[in-house]
Amino acid sequence: MSNLQFQNDLDKLVEILPEKIRTYIDYPKMDDVIEIVVDIGRPPEIRHADGKIEYLGNTDITYDDIDYITSRVQEFTTDNRSGIPGTLHRISAIRNRQNRIVGLTCRIGRVVTGTISCIKDICLQNKSILFLGRPGVGKTTKLREISRLVADELGKRVVIVDTSNEIAGDGDTPHPAVGHARRMQVRQPEYQKDIMIEAVENHTPEVIVVDEIGTEAEAQAARTIAERGVMLIATAHGNSLESLIKNPTLSDLVGGIQSVTLGDDEAKRRSSQKTVLEREKQPTFDIVIEILDRNTLAVYKDTAEAVDYILRGWPIRPEIRKVDKSYDFNKQENSQEKSPTVLEHINALEEKIEHPDSLKFSFSRQKYVEEIKKYKKIYLYAVSRSIAEKVIERLDLNAEITRNLDEADIVIAHKNFIKGGAKVLSTAEENRLQIFYIKTNSMAQIQKVIKEALDIAELNSHQTFYDITEKALDETQKAIDKILAGASDIELTPQNTRIRKLQHELVEQHNLESKSIGEGTNRHLRIVGGKDYGNRN
Repeated sequence: MSNLQFQNDLDKLVEILPEKIRTYIDYPKMDDVIEIVVDIGRPPEIRHADGKIEYLGNTDITYDDIDYITSRVQEFTTDNRSGIPGTLHRISAIRNRQNRIVGLTCRIGRVVTGTISCIKDICLQNKSILFLGRPGVGKTTKLREISRLVADELGKRVVIVDTSNEIAGDGDTPHPAVGHARRMQVRQPEYQKDIMIEAVENHTPEVIVVDEIGTEAEAQAARTIAERGVMLIATAHGNSLESLIKNPTLSDLVGGIQSVTLGDDEAKRRSSQKTVLEREKQPTFDIVIEILDRNTLAVYKDTAEAVDYILRGWPIRPEIRKVDKSYDFNKQENSQEKSPTVLEHINALEEKIEHPDSLKFSFSRQKYVEEIKKYKKIYLYAVSRSIAEKVIERLDLNAEITRNLDEADIVIAHKNFIKGGAKVLSTAEENRLQIFYIKTNSMAQIQKVIKEALDIAELNSHQTFYDITEKALDETQKAIDKILAGASDIELTPQNTRIRKLQHELVEQHNLESKSIGEGTNRHLRIVGGKDYGNRN
């Protein structure tokens, strides 16, 4: 934000203040001020970002001063907030038992740019993102900047559900900081959930932006929106992903948790108690970002995986990104554009074969090509995304759900919502996509239609999804137990780099040493005693 724009906005705040406060406002010293506080019987205060408090003169605030300010702002809502049209400033009131205002907090709103440059690649992935962090770390600022980025640079239809007008400012015209994003104001905070659903039903958004999801009803509304294929960008009460999982009101945002009783064999295999906590369903948000401070973000790129690891007590480390550090995303974009062809995949596999004897295993080039070609992207309309993804996961199908109709190979729609989805379905027909219909959002119905859509005649009843990561970590835990019981070196099954890293961390938690040995696809861990944690690649 330019200094001129900031001064113009600050002028509008200063104009509503009594003369006894205005005379002390020194513009050059206001750059880091976050609040101006006025309380009955006390001198006015200026609070700086570093925690420093500065008192403006020695004259105490009176009821006349409070009335002077409140008469120049719009009516306060039930959450005791108001604002100044055309600005991002927020005026919050404190009332006495007789409901009379006895204090005001004037929070200075600024447009800060560059706060999402380090996560720009994530914002452009068309995935739902949830921001967590304590008050004042810049969650709303990031929502504002992402709204402008997605609306202006990607040209998507963005609707901001603006409770208390914190994202797009006060007044009927949204602040220029949100670009071409549209804004729906929420009259009272308790209506936020209703406006979220109304936005989807009435205004065909591709992206919805919401600040402060704080109730179970709002969490349920968020899930409903996500299941309709709309990208969600939101913040929630909670400092970390772990605290959100433990919050019974909001845990549904990341899949919810349920208590599961394991059989004796399964409990033994997992080396755990018989009663364990597990993720109940697919998370509403694909990505969770913890804002540790104004300069540091912790990114969990796969919410489902992160929640599973936390519930099972496995080590997981988010990707740390710094706001003041530059990242070269062009490299990543170029590498994605040049994804290997089917033939290149096969050639790469064949290059890894070093000895003629290894050709004896049953590898069918034709079957490999056909398997890759079968991979399908499914677009859902009014169909439960969480159930569909659970079906794909359980049956280990070669498919995934996409939010982008342009990428889809197949469309699955709810029969009862055909009228509302006329535009989507006509676009699908224009693109010559196959459209399949479900009658109800039940597991059996969705599973039946997905199998029909993917042309799957029958699946063996015993075919289930088995997490190779879980299997590898189970093997690691058993080896650790044997070492602690006195066994000598133990070598594990070969794994990829990501799984080996998790195995190293699990070994380290037991104060044991692990080393990666072997080459290429045979690279694996050897666990011994000691505390030398070297050679971890």
